[in-house]
Formats: sequence, C-alpha cells, structure tokens
Amino acid sequence: MTPSTHLNRRQLLAAAGATALPLQAFAQANTTKFILPVSAGSGVDGIVRASSSQLGKALGTNVVVENQPGAGGIVGTQNLIKAAPDGNTLSFVSNNHVIYPSVTKNLSFDPIADITPIAVVAYTPLVLIVNAKFPAKDLKEFVALLKASPGKYNYASSGNGTILHLAPELFKDVTGTFSTHIPYRGFAPMLQDIVSGQIDWGVSALPAALAQIKAGNVRGLCIPMDKRSPAAPDIPTSAEAGFPKYQIDAWIAAVGPKGLPAATVQKVNAAIRTAFATDEVKEAMAKQGNIVGVTTPEVATEHFKKELARYAALVKKAGVVPA
Repeated sequence: MTPSTHLNRRQLLAAAGATALPLQAFAQANTTKFILPVSAGSGVDGIVRASSSQLGKALGTNVVVENQPGAGGIVGTQNLIKAAPDGNTLSFVSNNHVIYPSVTKNLSFDPIADITPIAVVAYTPLVLIVNAKFPAKDLKEFVALLKASPGKYNYASSGNGTILHLAPELFKDVTGTFSTHIPYRGFAPMLQDIVSGQIDWGVSALPAALAQIKAGNVRGLCIPMDKRSPAAPDIPTSAEAGFPKYQIDAWIAAVGPKGLPAATVQKVNAAIRTAFATDEVKEAMAKQGNIVGVTTPEVATEHFKKELARYAALVKKAGVVPA
C-alpha cells in the first residue's frame, strides 16, 4: 500500500465517526416520538397504539410511542413542552390536559399557550364499572346502596383531577351520594384493584375496560352518553339507567410543542386523517368503541379553550380542591 492510500488507526476512526454521525442524525430525523402522558392500557394508549403503524406510514417516519405517566399526566406534558418544535416529538392528550389548571396549584405550564393544537381525533365513551362481586346489579340499586351507607364504599381514579376523577365526582353530585376517593398513579393499577375487589367502583374509558367487562371481572352499570356503544350494546346509557343528567365523555387530541410551524401542523393533521381513514384503524376504533372525527387545527384550538372553561366550572361545582 502506498503512503497516499494508507490510513492509520486515528484516520479510520475519524472516517467512521464522520459516517456514523449523519446516519444517527438521519435516524433521529426519520422518527416521530409520541409522548403519552398516560399509563399503558389506558384509553388514549389503546387508540394511539392501534393507529401507530398507519400513522407512521402516513407520516413517512418511524413512530415511537412512549408512555410517560405521573401526576395525572403533568409529567409527560412537561416533557412535550420542553421538546424542540421540529415535529419529531408530539403527543396525544385527553381531557386531563385542560383540567390541570383547575386542580393543580402552581402549574408550571399553560395548557393552551405552551402547546400547538393539531387535531381533536376521537371521542371515547366512559363507563361506570363496579367490582364483579359488588351487590348492586344495576345503577338504581348501586345508588340506593351508596345512599344507604355514605362513605362505606370507595372509588378509584387514575390521579387527582383527572377525567377519571371528575367523572365520578359528577356522578356523586348528580345522584347526591358519597364515596371515598382513592387516587392511583395511572389507570392500570386502578383497574387492577377494582378487578381484585380492593376498590368498589370507578369510571373508565370504555375501550380500556372492555376486556375485563367481557371476561366478567367487572360490571358496566352505565355509559354516560345519549347513545349506547356498539362495542358494548348491553350496557345502558345513564338516561336509560334512570339518571339522564349524568353526561360526560372523553376525547383525545394530537398536539405539539409551542411554536410548531404551520406547515408541520398541516402535515401531521393530514397524516392523522389518512391513518384514521384506513380500514385497519377504523376497524380497531369500532372494536374499541371510539367515535372518530378528526378536526382541523383551528377547530382543535377552539375546542381546547371551550373545554378549559367547561372543566373549570365542573371542578368548582364538584368541590375539588387544587393540590
């Protein structure tokens, strides 16, 4: 080998590094990470994971779904807000996102100003569930037991101030009953303890509890919407069960960090529309019981504002004290 073609060890390492860095940068740029501020097994988690493959195809990138639960969803949201507005880190959030200011003291971010709304994607029915051995067989019997023994029974939530906390609080307000609140760090442990009987009841996203309902491990007493869910046709609506004023549902929306360029917002919005229009995702959503309706970024922005005001009023009425 001539001197001109000879490469020493240092030169070889430098050449390898020069090649590796662009490849690493390419891999990062070709990956979209979706932070989910919820635990695995939750309603939001089920929706995103069922659509992630088609979403990746529509975006033209690899999709990584990362659960970051904690503090009712605040932990994961804080990490989204800190992310660069380059489209590589996005999130799917639920009603919890606009509940934070009403139930959290000294919240470190603004749920409207510090994000970029991309689309409201779907609505998810909620379901009031009880442990399978709970003596009440329907909602009227359930309310009668709660009234007969105020404070005897407990209910679980996925965290203080979450939608799964406020939905039972609304139920208590509508029915004039009282149960002790037991907050959990995420949905999975909450459901596990309802199944085991350590907790009497709770409210869940229907898709997240459907398997346990079908297995007979928990019993669904009502869906607080005006129509039954095709995914669980045997569970009556709250109106059919005798309590028409008990109405509440969950929603999921795609968001990015503050300052996400308009072109990126439109690109992601279009990819979501494409993914959720595929037969694969439509079938998964129908099986879970979700109602898909992808909005524009502009409609999503107004939705966040309206829901912020709606839940502030609900929190006040329910008497939930910020913690």
